[in-house]
Amino acid sequence: MSEAFDLSTLFFLAIAVIIFLRLRGVLGKRTGNERRPYDPYTSNDPAQPGAENDNKDGNVISMPGVPKIDDQVEPSPYDADEPEEFIWKGFAEPGSPLAENLDRVADLDRTFNPHEFLGGAKSAYELIVTAFADGDRKILKNLLSKDVFSGFDAAISARQKAGETIESSFVGIDRATILDAAAKGRTVSLTVKFVSELISATRDADGKVIDGDPKKVREVVDIWTFMRDTSTRDPNWQLVATETAN
Repeated sequence: MSEAFDLSTLFFLAIAVIIFLRLRGVLGKRTGNERRPYDPYTSNDPAQPGAENDNKDGNVISMPGVPKIDDQVEPSPYDADEPEEFIWKGFAEPGSPLAENLDRVADLDRTFNPHEFLGGAKSAYELIVTAFADGDRKILKNLLSKDVFSGFDAAISARQKAGETIESSFVGIDRATILDAAAKGRTVSLTVKFVSELISATRDADGKVIDGDPKKVREVVDIWTFMRDTSTRDPNWQLVATETAN
């Protein structure tokens, strides 16, 4: 009985050794340096030297094509620590009453841009000055408030009744500066100082120059106030007040 047990045991051991040797020949030996199976979430780029040591602690995963935080040299332009640029630079001083009033205007009119506003104000100024000299009421009516149009209309009527005419040539605007801003209810207004150059002369019914000089460029300083109702969809501003500084 003992002899039979010993023979069967040796027989199975021999089979086990043969199977082991065959598996070893097919699979090879493990040396500890084998390449680990690819894992798309944790594997490092094999083209980067020393990639195996980049994630020793297992806390940071380097995504393919995205630099690690330590490799980002330039700070983001939207860094929260960076001070915000003063939005009214070139138009008002920080902390000034004008800057505060411009803030109120911008709160009511989200589309307000001082550069664009002054560009439009310059165009309106030239158009209004030229239309007044030509007596063009149609153009003036679209750009002026009722009160201002009434004053312009009366001046044109008086001029025409007296037989007077205006010869005018607009040279250009030297400066346009925002002097004041206001917000009341849903209405916003801006006061602008224009320094312009033009050639202007008024002639009587006989053609005689009674005001100005048809050959001389003169400087004109006007202070105009424009207003807009932000509760409407109309983006246009109207001239609501005029003042001549010279």
